[in-house]
Amino acid sequence: MEKIKRFFWWCSGATPNLLSKAPSEHNKYFGIGATVFFTGLFATLSGGYALYFVFNDVHPAIRLFAALLFGVVWGMMIFNLDRFIVSSTKKSGKAWKEVRLAIPRLLLAVMIALVIAKPLELQIFHTSIGYEMEVMKHQDIKKQEDALFTRFAGDFLAMETETTRLQSQIDSAAAKRDNLDQEARKEADGTGGSEHRGLAKIYALKKADADKAQKELDAISGQNLPLIADLKNQHSTLSLQVDSLRQNIHREAYDGFDKRLVALGTLAEENPAISIAGLFLMLLFLMIETAPVLVKLMAPRGPYDELLEAHEHAYVNFRIEKITKLDYDMQQRLANYGVRLEGYPHLSQPAGI
Repeated sequence: MEKIKRFFWWCSGATPNLLSKAPSEHNKYFGIGATVFFTGLFATLSGGYALYFVFNDVHPAIRLFAALLFGVVWGMMIFNLDRFIVSSTKKSGKAWKEVRLAIPRLLLAVMIALVIAKPLELQIFHTSIGYEMEVMKHQDIKKQEDALFTRFAGDFLAMETETTRLQSQIDSAAAKRDNLDQEARKEADGTGGSEHRGLAKIYALKKADADKAQKELDAISGQNLPLIADLKNQHSTLSLQVDSLRQNIHREAYDGFDKRLVALGTLAEENPAISIAGLFLMLLFLMIETAPVLVKLMAPRGPYDELLEAHEHAYVNFRIEKITKLDYDMQQRLANYGVRLEGYPHLSQPAGI
């Protein structure tokens, strides 16, 4: 127990030799040291967890090692900073002077509370955030798909329009050929325009027109069908490309830290209770981070402070006395040196005179 007590005294920044002379102050500095220590320990845990949570797409082993390393370094930094501020804050009775020294640490505490509280807030509401992210994911996928279709809609429309135009030329030529061929058949069986069966001359003319239309159809088909086939191939290739892009959109991971923050912000707007809970969580971290400094500021001036002031005052007096003695000895030596030089005028004059 004695070792634990002295360890927490050391954490408080107190001088053990002086503190041992003020028994009534033992518990106070034990509490201050414990507050400093556990604040540093909490900073280690919260800092490590924050880093571990933020970089959730890194290899687990590297992620864990980095989180442990950062947590230890972060906790030691906070511990040493609190210990320095607590040990440097002298209870002089001037409140503003003490607060002024603590202002940088209080500002840092606010920043730490804002940074550390957010990952824990995300973890607390991770279920609701997961549901919200699913909604956001579907909305984002639909938005990307709409943009994808809009991007290629012009190409599809151009190919389909050209295919329709080429096919309509073939269909028009085929309809013309069929019509002329039917008229020739009617002339052959007497149901045509002349209404006389077997008129070779009229039939020959009609048949010639039908044959000509067939040649035109063959020419147009020979020209347009390869173009139509090529357009269909292009259409199929582009469709496969679009499908591949759509699959990539669906495969994309939707689990980044920024997206979770957006989801949390959306939930906070829809449900004020979440926003209030986040505020109280930040205030909790703020209280924990500022605890060592606040404990020191609120602690009354006690016997240890009197002993410390007397010790420092004695050191200042010793320093002044030592400097005064050195100055006096120097003056004496200079005076003696001047007396010795009186018998040697050429040595007492500056060179060149």
